[in-house]
Amino acid sequence: MTKKWYGGIEAGGTKFVCAVGSGPDDILYEERFPTTTPEETIGRTLEFFRNVDVPLEGIGIASFGPIDVNPASDTFGYILKTPKLQWIDADFGQAIQRELGLPVAIDTDVNGAALGEWKWGAAQGLDTFLYFTIGTGIGGGGMVRGNLMHGLLHPEMGHMRLPHDRQRDPFEGACPFHGDCFEGLASGPAMEARWGVPAETLPTNHPAWELEADYIALAMVNAICTISPQRIILGGGVMSNLALFPLIQQKVKHYLNGYLQLPTIIDDMDGYIVPPGLGNQSGVLGAIALTQVAA
Repeated sequence: MTKKWYGGIEAGGTKFVCAVGSGPDDILYEERFPTTTPEETIGRTLEFFRNVDVPLEGIGIASFGPIDVNPASDTFGYILKTPKLQWIDADFGQAIQRELGLPVAIDTDVNGAALGEWKWGAAQGLDTFLYFTIGTGIGGGGMVRGNLMHGLLHPEMGHMRLPHDRQRDPFEGACPFHGDCFEGLASGPAMEARWGVPAETLPTNHPAWELEADYIALAMVNAICTISPQRIILGGGVMSNLALFPLIQQKVKHYLNGYLQLPTIIDDMDGYIVPPGLGNQSGVLGAIALTQVAA
């Protein structure tokens, strides 16, 4: 039987990852490049796939957003009102489909990563879980009863509002739409704007990480009480500092304050809030999984 090959695009706020494969152990080609203007970045994406020498069944796109994920919409695959201002109203998904002549499956970067983690990573065997990426932006998605989360559009968990103690943290926030929402307080650019240096250069004992863990824990408590996930996966560049995980886990317990007396919460917090099983491949493998599911 001839192996089927699929294209995947992880469209992130900082970088694009394009790949051809069928799963974690079968990646034929992969390329990473910075996210710049829509014209340049989509152009590089098209060039990558035009140079692939195997037939593809389709292309999966796991993209930053908001993005129109309704296939019946005239603007299906368009980027909507995004903090990445030069990408607003960019024709992304339809351009890929039109130029390559292949079926395209589109979802958010976090829903895509969630699907990859469900198929091959830290969410295997679960039907209700959440995946957050905390990096250039913050997004949340996942599954409920085995279905990726959609509704009026798709989840925008990065823009939930959090308690903001301005005496402790006078920073106004970095989100151009909401100021001090979750993304505005805790994304990588928010950390850099607050502390004056990129987050990855801060030492592990810097007070930035205690504050960061606090905001993430507050958001996770909101998510736990709203969605009741069986597990929460935290990915993205900020979470590459693995010292954040125990801090977040402790603070989630603190903010729950004895509520939800469940064994997972009480005894297995380090198995409940976890890093991605696929590492930094969750997004692009999730994009491949999107087109496999749609095929």
